[in-house]
Amino acid sequence: MKFSFMTLFPKIVEGYFSDSILSRAIESKLMSVDFYNPRDYTNNKHMKVDEPMIGGGAGMLMTPQPLFDTVKAIKEKSSKAYVIVATPVGKPFRQNDAKRLASKEHIVFVSGRYEGLDERFIEEADELFSVGDFILTGGELPSLMMCDAIARNVKGVLGNSDSLSVESFEEDLLEAPSFSKPKVYNDIGVPQEFLKGNHGKISDLKSAMAKCKTKYFRPTMHQKLK
Repeated sequence: MKFSFMTLFPKIVEGYFSDSILSRAIESKLMSVDFYNPRDYTNNKHMKVDEPMIGGGAGMLMTPQPLFDTVKAIKEKSSKAYVIVATPVGKPFRQNDAKRLASKEHIVFVSGRYEGLDERFIEEADELFSVGDFILTGGELPSLMMCDAIARNVKGVLGNSDSLSVESFEEDLLEAPSFSKPKVYNDIGVPQEFLKGNHGKISDLKSAMAKCKTKYFRPTMHQKLK
């Protein structure tokens, strides 16, 4: 699977793929990553990619020409390119989206800067997502968050794919509490059932604990349970 990042600051993104699971996935050719800077596609002789907003307003807006031409260059190389824009108007990005998008061949993440992207470009994107009701200085972090969530659902990226089935948000549940050695730390122990080796009972307990945890921390999610 291929991920492309459209960003004015590729160095912000590049370092994320230099270590750990995603780095190994790239080395194993399970996924690839490349970067496109709209400044390389601007027609402005001063390499500008922003202009004042028509009608007034504070700050500068990323102008459409470099954005459209960057996407055009990407699609000339890859007809399967699927363009995603991180924007506050997008629908909330969920785990189901990560799983669904993991079947795509090529995803392009567009990272806005300044006061955002010209609306004419936003309306041409294949899909719009928001990662939360807050504002960041750029779209690089949301793009990385979505890429990470999608990539780990690509077959082979995780060392143990079974872990995907018990993670939070599967079947509208938060993941059950987990514990490691030592069995007692600062006079706090772990549930005794975890120590007895009966995997059937451990599984039942984890299921019950997941439901309790979801009810306490995410009551609206718990209401979806049948």
